Amino acid sequence: MKLLDLARASAEVARTPARLEKVARLAEALRALSPGERRTGASWLAGDLPQGRIGLGPAVLHAALQGVPPATSPSLEVSDVDAALAAVGAARGSGSGGERRRLLEALIARATEEERDFLARLVLGELRQGALEGVLVDAVARASGAPGAEVRRAAMMAGSLADVAAAVLGEGAAGLARFRLRVLEPVSPMLAQPAADVGEALAELGEAGLEWKLDGARVQVHRDGDEVRVFSRTLRDVTGALPEVVEAVRALPVRSIVLDGEAIALKPDGAPEPFQVTMRRFGRKLDPDALRGELPLSVLFFDVLHAGGEDLVSRSGRERSERLAAELAPALRVPRLVTADPGIAAAFLEDALRRGHEGLLAKSLTAPYEAGRRGAGWLKVKRAHTLDLVVLAVEPGSGRRRGWLSNLHLGARDAENGGFVMLGKTFKGMTDEMLRWQTGVLRALALGESEDGWVVHVRPELVVEIAFDGLQASPRYPGGLALRFARVKRYRTDKRAEEADTIDTVRALYSRQRDGEEADGKGTEGEIGEDDPGGPSS
Repeated sequence: MKLLDLARASAEVARTPARLEKVARLAEALRALSPGERRTGASWLAGDLPQGRIGLGPAVLHAALQGVPPATSPSLEVSDVDAALAAVGAARGSGSGGERRRLLEALIARATEEERDFLARLVLGELRQGALEGVLVDAVARASGAPGAEVRRAAMMAGSLADVAAAVLGEGAAGLARFRLRVLEPVSPMLAQPAADVGEALAELGEAGLEWKLDGARVQVHRDGDEVRVFSRTLRDVTGALPEVVEAVRALPVRSIVLDGEAIALKPDGAPEPFQVTMRRFGRKLDPDALRGELPLSVLFFDVLHAGGEDLVSRSGRERSERLAAELAPALRVPRLVTADPGIAAAFLEDALRRGHEGLLAKSLTAPYEAGRRGAGWLKVKRAHTLDLVVLAVEPGSGRRRGWLSNLHLGARDAENGGFVMLGKTFKGMTDEMLRWQTGVLRALALGESEDGWVVHVRPELVVEIAFDGLQASPRYPGGLALRFARVKRYRTDKRAEEADTIDTVRALYSRQRDGEEADGKGTEGEIGEDDPGGPSS
């Protein structure tokens, strides 16, 4: 399939407001893909790269687009582009930056103007065409003739609609059989979306199940008879590191079960140890039996995916919670409260925070377990930090934000040396009205552009209140720290830059966080022994 044909299909879907028309156009495009292109094409139509991040940022992409004229006629096939992007992502080591630029320029040189626009938005994650996963699921079902409910179930189990699309488009409904829960084989965990507060969460979900958000390591535990396996969030087998978890699940009366939960180190009074303390148990070369006496772990479960030979992922949150309570004693379950009352929910959150936990999760009572998805059925609420920071520079938006100044570079005041210390970027939390306002203000404050023309430097006068979930060490910024999950809360036009928070304040906050006095930033979705993926927004 020509890249141009897929790019045009994407553009048509973006222009079409009607869901049925979107489904029909997507199905047409999916049917036109060759067998070797189906996984790639389905990923692109969802706005994703199969390779994930490939090391191309806005500046590199912008320079390539400016430095190479567009092709006058289309020649690129979907498979050509997929191979080129894979090669870009595979570049490693000394000189990899130059190699990525060379490969990108060679690809861009073969692309027409339409194709270049599609590729730029795809690589930057800005391909917003209205093809949400539910729409694409229906399109895959229509293109293949398979029942939509079966495609949806398979996608949850696979954690990737693209893999399911490739199978069902090639084999029909029979290709879905391989995408099901198998005891002793891990499935991608369901993840949570953030909510500003409990009021917002309950407004979205109505009556919901509220659970403590623990600052431990996510574990998925499978039992089949006497065999028990424990998997991390990224599905790594960590059974050998967790003998307590194995024993706890092997002691259950049920012979076949799949559980989702947290392994966590607790102090004698029941308060959680800092996340880093829990992680001491997961070194690959450590003796778990020796460490067990020094640093015992507890396990608390919050969901059940299978029990007694019955798969439960498609059951409602209420049914799964009831089954979990039937199979496990309270000591093995995360504390839970069902309510629709914001006041009761707020008190539950305060109690969790007072006990040293990160916050709470609000869970739909009707939603299934959406394996591999950050579904709207789970919302996480944490006590966010806020800082008053200064806008140092800004980048233009793309996609729907084209024409506006969108991505803010944020800095804290350096009271000792003067100037400002950059802490990260964000384009999150902005309404259209805010984007229009900040574009006008920042253009008036503009000092000039970076060499590649992408970054607009501004006079450091505009103060903005930024909410964020925590801080992390980062070599990318001169202060050595970066904000996690930063988003704009409001502009502080009542404050001068001289009144912004200082880098010393930020460092003190990080020190308290590191010492465990405040939330670490890795919660129930933390991974064992791996870096947290949430860096500065860009």
